[in-house]
Amino acid sequence: MADSSFDIASTYDKQEVANAVNTAAKEIANRYDFKGVGARVELAGELIKMEASTEERCKAVLDVVQTWLVKRGVSLKHLDVPEAGPRLSGKEYKLDVPLKEGISSENAKKITKIIRDEGPKNVKTQIQGDEVRVTSKSRDDLQAVQRLLKEQDLDVALTYTNYR
Repeated sequence: MADSSFDIASTYDKQEVANAVNTAAKEIANRYDFKGVGARVELAGELIKMEASTEERCKAVLDVVQTWLVKRGVSLKHLDVPEAGPRLSGKEYKLDVPLKEGISSENAKKITKIIRDEGPKNVKTQIQGDEVRVTSKSRDDLQAVQRLLKEQDLDVALTYTNYR
C-alpha cells in the first residue's frame, strides 16, 4: 500500500482578511466613539495600517480589526502586533501590523519534535521550506498527528493541506 501524507503549513485566506479589514473600516466610520478622532484602518498588501489621534483609540481600532478577523475565521496568530504599541507620527498615532505566513524553521523543528516524541511511531516528518510534510502508511496515524497538533499551544496557526 502506498504511503499517505499531508503538509502542515501556516496560511490564511487573503480575501477573508480583506473582508475583515473592510468591515472593520465601515464599523469605525460609523461608531460614535470613533467620531472626530481620525480613526482609519486599511490593508496595504501584507500590512494592516491603523491610525487615530490618540494611542487608546489606535488600540481600539486594533481591537475592532481583531474582532472581525476572528468572526471571519482568520487566526490572530497570523498578526505580528508590535510590542511597542502605536507610534507617534506627527499628530497621529500609527500602528502597522504585518501579516505573517509560513512556518519558521524554529517552529518547524518544534513541530517535528512534538510529532517524533508524542505521535505514532511509524510517522515520518520532513521539513520542506516553510512547510512540514508528514508521511505514514496509515491514514489513522495522520489523523492522530493532526489531533495531537491541535491540542498543542503553538505560536503559529497551522493549516493542513495536500492530504493524500
